[in-house]
Amino acid sequence: MHEIDTIYIDGRFVTPHGTELFDLHNPATGAVTGRVRLADEEDAQAAIATAKRAFPAFSRTAKAERIALLHRLGDAVAARRDDLLDAVIEEYGAPASRAAFMVDHPVNAFRETAELLADYPFVRRMGTAEVSMEPLGVAGLITPWNSNAGFICGKLATALAAGCTAVIKPSEMSARQTRIVTEALHEAGLPPGLFNIVTGRGERVGAAISSHPDVAKISFTGSTATGKAILRAAVDSLKRVTLELGGKSPTIVLDDADLSRAIPLAVGAAFMNSGQACIAGTRLLAPRSRLAEIEALAKAAVEAVRAGDPRDPATTVGPMVSRTQWERVQRYIRVGVEEGAVLLAGGEGRPDGEGEGQGGWFVRPTLFTGVRNDMTIAREEVFGPVLSIIAYEDEEEAVAIANDTVYGLQAYVLAGDTARARRVAGRIVAGRVLINSLAHDPKAPFGGFKQSGIGREYGSFGLDAFLEPKSLLGEGV
Repeated sequence: MHEIDTIYIDGRFVTPHGTELFDLHNPATGAVTGRVRLADEEDAQAAIATAKRAFPAFSRTAKAERIALLHRLGDAVAARRDDLLDAVIEEYGAPASRAAFMVDHPVNAFRETAELLADYPFVRRMGTAEVSMEPLGVAGLITPWNSNAGFICGKLATALAAGCTAVIKPSEMSARQTRIVTEALHEAGLPPGLFNIVTGRGERVGAAISSHPDVAKISFTGSTATGKAILRAAVDSLKRVTLELGGKSPTIVLDDADLSRAIPLAVGAAFMNSGQACIAGTRLLAPRSRLAEIEALAKAAVEAVRAGDPRDPATTVGPMVSRTQWERVQRYIRVGVEEGAVLLAGGEGRPDGEGEGQGGWFVRPTLFTGVRNDMTIAREEVFGPVLSIIAYEDEEEAVAIANDTVYGLQAYVLAGDTARARRVAGRIVAGRVLINSLAHDPKAPFGGFKQSGIGREYGSFGLDAFLEPKSLLGEGV
């Protein structure tokens, strides 16, 4: 049993003021694997005060000092790779095939940010003015459970690169990952107060951070509903806010696509991270002229997906993170059937032999066709391995359907003619559009249009978000 009874404030592991105990589970079995003692509002306030005290000195550090600091942090997390890998599989249920990326990403985040920082121009000449990019102050970093270590390290790396100090509120469901990351970051030997980590509930710790007048910046990844609440809480002190929220990403298969390549990509886009991904391509837009081919190939591909034991190398879809999430996905599958979508593969319940009698939160990889874009499963974020095929008549209709959503985070275009695919991609309202690929580039900005968020992360745009320009004009400038 993992007993986690400390948080991290001012360079020390301390017992939280909060007393609530929260059970941790192995989602592959449903068994309780430990408990975490949750922080409360008082702990959040203590962490913010510490970060505020540390900010003046840290904000004046030289670029070279911050670069060295980022490399120390990356090396420290890399030294705990095996422990973190085990936690990501046991605590989150990430398949081993996915978990390797999920533990390398936090390390790479520090190193990539150090590389970015080396070339970042903090002072710029604009007309007769000298413009300096100044760190905002204390940054509140709020991270989700579906890639906890990656989001902690990615957001922290950017905040520190900018010269901000940080208070991090990770998901309480990922407490074991958080403890390993915190221990690693502590070993890097940073000055006290530069980062503080307070695991607690969003409605208590997250709300306290979002509304506190001494927090200058919020960076949040999570649901659109929670993002809106954070934005409201930030209004009184006019905090700078970056929100990376939900998605309902379209995958447009054009009629000239090589389906033997396109359909496996489309299924991979839908089921990445066991479907628990804001960028999952859960709407497969298929040309009606090739609909039967696409249905047959997609059905075969989904039925071949292995959902089960996350430690089995053949598994590509692990369990849902919690019983609540499992029940949510079951409800969406049921609603899809009730609203008239045609079930081609999967459906309600658990995959055969997985989780029966154990309580494991496995979902059958599910494929619908006959889906209209006004159906619930086409409008709302399911956050599980459920893919909907939506037919279209021509390219114009494909673009219209793709953009007919409140979201705009990511999209995919699969085609034979890449020039045509680029033209279609240019018409999609989304922060990222991938062409014949599932690629990620940490130098490219990431974030959404519409209700998928505000602002961008990664690369120079992500660093800009923790800085404010200050202009100097007149004599001696």
